[in-house]
Amino acid sequence: MPRPATRARTTGFPGYSETLPRQPESAAVARRLVRVALAVWALDALADDGALIVTELVANAVLHARRASVRVIVERTAPRVVRVAVADLSRAQPVPRLPEPDAEQGRGLLLVTASAVRWGTDERRWGKVVWAELEARG
Repeated sequence: MPRPATRARTTGFPGYSETLPRQPESAAVARRLVRVALAVWALDALADDGALIVTELVANAVLHARRASVRVIVERTAPRVVRVAVADLSRAQPVPRLPEPDAEQGRGLLLVTASAVRWGTDERRWGKVVWAELEARG
C-alpha cells in the first residue's frame, strides 16, 4: 500500500495526500487518511463529517471520472478549518440533484452540503478538484 505524502503548506500546517485507484474500495483508505490527519491536528470532532465527505467525493469520482486513479487531499487551511478534496482527471462538474425517494444513488452532494461549511470545485487544465471545508467550533 502506498504511503500518504505529507508536505508543509503556506498555513504552516502539514497537508496529507494520497493517490488511490479509482475504485469503491479506495473510500476506506481515504477515510483513514482523513481520520489520521484530523487526529494529528487534534480536530477529532470533525472526523465523522470528514469521513462522510471524503466517502461521497471518492464515490462521485469513481462513478463519473476518467482514468485509473484519484488523489485525496486533506489540508488544514486555518487553525480550525480543514479542506478535504478529491482530484480527478475529468472536467465534468458535479451537479447536486434531488433524487427520487426510492433511488439508490444521487444523495452524495446533498450529504456534503449538509456536513460542510462550504464546498466547491476548482477547475484545472487536467481535470478538477472537488473540495469541502469543515470548521471546528470553539
